[in-house]
Amino acid sequence: MKGTVKWFNKDKGFGFIAPDEGGKDIYVHRTNVDAPDNALHDGQRVQFETAEGRKGPEAKNVRPA
Repeated sequence: MKGTVKWFNKDKGFGFIAPDEGGKDIYVHRTNVDAPDNALHDGQRVQFETAEGRKGPEAKNVRPA
């Protein structure tokens, strides 16, 4: 999948991605980010996979698009 980082808090290590296909924003944790410092930037384009997490869908294998 592809999407855009809606927001990402470097200090807390999580944020949300708006998928290109629409629907609910997808949670992302820094441990699932394949980028320098395991961080993303607001508005950044990313590619990712999804998996079911404890509270709904989570982004996995997140990398810059």
